[in-house]
Amino acid sequence: METKVTRERLITFLLETPMFEMLEPTEIMEIIHIVEVEMYQAGDMVFKEGDTGDAWFVLYRGGVDVLKHGRDGEKKITALGPKACFGEISILDGSPRSASISANEDSVVFRVPRDAFHELVERDHLVAYKLLHHMAILLAERQRTTTLRLSQLQNATEISQVHEGIRDIVGESSLRE
Repeated sequence: METKVTRERLITFLLETPMFEMLEPTEIMEIIHIVEVEMYQAGDMVFKEGDTGDAWFVLYRGGVDVLKHGRDGEKKITALGPKACFGEISILDGSPRSASISANEDSVVFRVPRDAFHELVERDHLVAYKLLHHMAILLAERQRTTTLRLSQLQNATEISQVHEGIRDIVGESSLRE
């Protein structure tokens, strides 16, 4: 699989991606030099559960599955398509991955290395702070949603409802780490 991503296409794509849509084109230009283009064939692992969180990713083309290891082996939690971000919490804390990501078709992802992003923060780049602020807002929204869903599960009358609700919550949180 060969994919050439021009600078202009990268900028346009990122401006259309929810994580970057609040940035100006000039701000996107400040960070594209740290974005790496990676290609995966169907079945390739982007990263595995337990790996060091050294980057976050934006899916440019193709699709990936989020997999979580359990007592019965790996289970597919969800599938992600173009413009989805995954692994962004690792940019903040570098914790081990809480799930695996596997390409379910030939895919192209943009990788933002944690160290390179932290250099932008240390050099007081406004774009880095805008992205961190946006991540903080997303994390706060997810925390509120998780708390609400957990409180709703307290009223579940069937164990299967609790299992399904917890599975959904774990799946949503796993794809972000």
